[in-house]
Amino acid sequence: MKNILYLLSAVLLAFLIPNQVSAQEIGGIPMDASVKKGVLSNGLTYYIRKNSKPEQKVELRLVVKAGSILETEKQLGLAHFMEHMNFNGSKNFNKNELVDYLQSIGVKFGAHLNAYTSFDETVYILPIPTDNDEKLEKGFQILEDWAFNASLTEEEIDKERGVVLEEYRLGLGAGKRMMKNYLPKLMHNSHYAERLPIGTKEVLENFTYNDLRSFYRDWYRPDLMAVIAVGDVDVAVLEQKIKDHFESYPAAKNPKERVEYTVPNHKETFVAIESDKEAPNSTVQLYYKDLDDKKPVQNLKAYRKGIVNSLFVKMINKRLNELRNAEKPPFVFGYSTHGGTWAKSKAAYQSAAMTSEEGQLKALETLVLENERVFRHGFHEGELERVKDEMLNAMERAFKEQDKTESSRFASEYIRNFLKEEVIPGVTWEYEMLKKLIPTIRIEDCNALISGYIHDDNRVVIFTGPEKEGTVKVKEADVLKVLSEVKNKEVLPYEDKEVAKSLLKEIPKKGSIVSKERDELLDVTNLVLSNGAKVTYKKTDFKNDKIIFSAYSYGGTSLYTDEEVHKTDIANNALTQAGVNGFSITDMSKVLSGKMVSVNPTIGALSEGFHGSSTPKDVELLFQLTHLYFTKLNHDVKAYNSFKAKMTAYLKNVLAEPSTYFSVKLNDFLNANDPRYVGFPDEKVWENTDYDLAYKKYQERFADASDFNFYFVGNIDDAKIEAYVETYLASLPSTYSKEKFKNVAAKPLKGILKKNIKKGKEAKSKVRVIYQGEAKYKSKDAYYLKSLGEVLSIKLIEQLREEEGGVYGVGARGSMSKYPKGSYNFTISFPCGPENVEKLTKKAFLELEKIQKNGISEKDLNKIKETQLLEYKEQQKKNSYWLALLKNADFGKYDRSKALDKVKQIEALTSKDIQKVAKKYLKKNRIIATLNPED
Repeated sequence: MKNILYLLSAVLLAFLIPNQVSAQEIGGIPMDASVKKGVLSNGLTYYIRKNSKPEQKVELRLVVKAGSILETEKQLGLAHFMEHMNFNGSKNFNKNELVDYLQSIGVKFGAHLNAYTSFDETVYILPIPTDNDEKLEKGFQILEDWAFNASLTEEEIDKERGVVLEEYRLGLGAGKRMMKNYLPKLMHNSHYAERLPIGTKEVLENFTYNDLRSFYRDWYRPDLMAVIAVGDVDVAVLEQKIKDHFESYPAAKNPKERVEYTVPNHKETFVAIESDKEAPNSTVQLYYKDLDDKKPVQNLKAYRKGIVNSLFVKMINKRLNELRNAEKPPFVFGYSTHGGTWAKSKAAYQSAAMTSEEGQLKALETLVLENERVFRHGFHEGELERVKDEMLNAMERAFKEQDKTESSRFASEYIRNFLKEEVIPGVTWEYEMLKKLIPTIRIEDCNALISGYIHDDNRVVIFTGPEKEGTVKVKEADVLKVLSEVKNKEVLPYEDKEVAKSLLKEIPKKGSIVSKERDELLDVTNLVLSNGAKVTYKKTDFKNDKIIFSAYSYGGTSLYTDEEVHKTDIANNALTQAGVNGFSITDMSKVLSGKMVSVNPTIGALSEGFHGSSTPKDVELLFQLTHLYFTKLNHDVKAYNSFKAKMTAYLKNVLAEPSTYFSVKLNDFLNANDPRYVGFPDEKVWENTDYDLAYKKYQERFADASDFNFYFVGNIDDAKIEAYVETYLASLPSTYSKEKFKNVAAKPLKGILKKNIKKGKEAKSKVRVIYQGEAKYKSKDAYYLKSLGEVLSIKLIEQLREEEGGVYGVGARGSMSKYPKGSYNFTISFPCGPENVEKLTKKAFLELEKIQKNGISEKDLNKIKETQLLEYKEQQKKNSYWLALLKNADFGKYDRSKALDKVKQIEALTSKDIQKVAKKYLKKNRIIATLNPED
């Protein structure tokens, strides 16, 4: 689901975010003057931009046009292996000194410092603090070493084999087994079908040292590289650093040809129907691969076509989303788009869906039918106008935020410019051009696209799903029959129903602000309203075009009986699917089209509340929606039935996936003492669910505004927000009930316990160690436990990954909760091979015991302090940080101003503080949970 969502959002946003490409003006498309692009004498390309978001930080990237597609048969997986080796010793950093140094200046391995390898490229990501010249110089030294000076010692190569094999192990499972069968059809006769970046187990275990060194020697060369530097440093300084570190390396003599591989066309329709006992869900993928190879945007005509494509995609997906929200939805989720495939040179029109296990053919028919509907009848003017508004508003927002854009965003754009030749005219040019082009785009332009998108040749259909008794497997003939029959069906035009211009039929009778108080220390305004509600707002300049908000009232499901909790738990998630004030969620999306606003009511264990966001322009809508969710939530059984159908289809087979099964069964074990624990929503849970009761309890929870606290942070106009507060919040009904949440928490499990769970046929295990128990909440101990998790993570990476080569990732995390009753929780978790579970678990305990016995070194203490200081410095410039701070302080009943002492708290942290909490909390109650394969 995440991958489908990510692909869809990435395509939809492709023309809403500033895109970037070429150093000169191309076909009327200029290059953004704020970026300096150059090429050194040896062929290395560079991009530089001064940007102060965040302050005193520079984002460095090394981009290499070399990925798995360039590997020989003896090198399968070595492009990715080379990426790993660049963290394991170089000319200026022996063995693990690189990660060690970066941690010492606050840069986390994995969270900040990272890299990735794909088919056509390898990209190294290095954020560096720039509060002194030495750190900046070291940053460029690291990039230089990655590019040209990796050590590649035999000892380190052999040690890293274990780590990469563990990453390979993580990818094993139903998805990979099925992909192995359908990929040759999707990437028919293409090199891409045989070059997955992770490689093969056989090669990773047996490649020679020279196989890796030759890959590095052949492909890590200046003409295939780009260095990107974006941050709070003068352009001239950054350019000189690049020249100092990279210009002295000569261009490659007689360089190996960098072949650009393609995906050949085919006349037939390929059908792949794959199933697996561990497949968690069923999917349908329909590809119409373009007949011509993909070309970069080179002129305004192509740029305009890209905008037309984006409008087309938005319109067809709104139709599919409408079908998804029907009482009997044809799929859990469905989308269509035109965009790239795994191959750099080949794009495709793609329609895909997640379905029930028996609904694949119905989903395919629906997708093909909706494509056919557009082909025969096209879109309506109303549909086009709505998506035009959306696109213009999104670009306007990007335009307004251009001086607040994070450096990492610019760096990503320049990566795409280097690798894919995407244009980089800058957001000002794009906004002005969009305003000119949008009025010229007619409905005929959008309707005409699909005739080039769908065709009988170059077509691939892929079904994936669970293999189980009683499930009738779809046959290739069934798939081809659906494709053929839709062509001969009667297809009616889409009906675009008119909706109201506003969700609110009349403005409520306003209340008043009865008191106003300024907190000068935190630059916050506090209001008390005539109905008893409280409002806190803070005006910031961190974002020009965004306001975020949150709200809470004590109570939540803690005020439900045990029976009510069981009857409403799932249905609570369906309530907002009904819409508000007589408008369905489909109608709401039309009314709100082009508006940047979202409001989401929630009912939690201890409170009910809201979270959402808007632009300053649309902030009144945010208040209106909040008012309507308080007073006019619809009761719609059909909407609930739609939610239930989608969720049951999605959840029906997820327990076949071993990791999900492990998490669910572990939760069952941990909550064995809790009579209110609902657990996995199986058929029994659904049978016991009562939508009417959930709706009734929702009305009860939101019947009294007097005990609600509202928080707003962002680019706020004081006069406007106070006027909206009076109109839409002070007018809410109040009963002055003064509710508090109840302590209904169950006793956590005690003692030294083990839980062994078996699932799956791959040789994959997981270990999760949990320390938990009741304890009086202390803010200092909470901070010390969190810090213990950070330092133990560093030590576990050093020992379990770097020394043992037994894991790819490992981490520890500690926390304390104040409500409903004081408690602590500390976890250590990692995946590994079944044969290493016992050994690595003992190693993890040994590292913890060292801290309990001796504390931590000054060096490790300084590492986590530097990271915390760096993160705090950046957090202070984020609206989300302040929203959470203000809300959590009130919810937890502590002084907000204590947050200003964070630097002092970090600086005062000692080894003894961490040792003390390690000894205090991590001894009595421990659970070791393991997932092992069934065989």
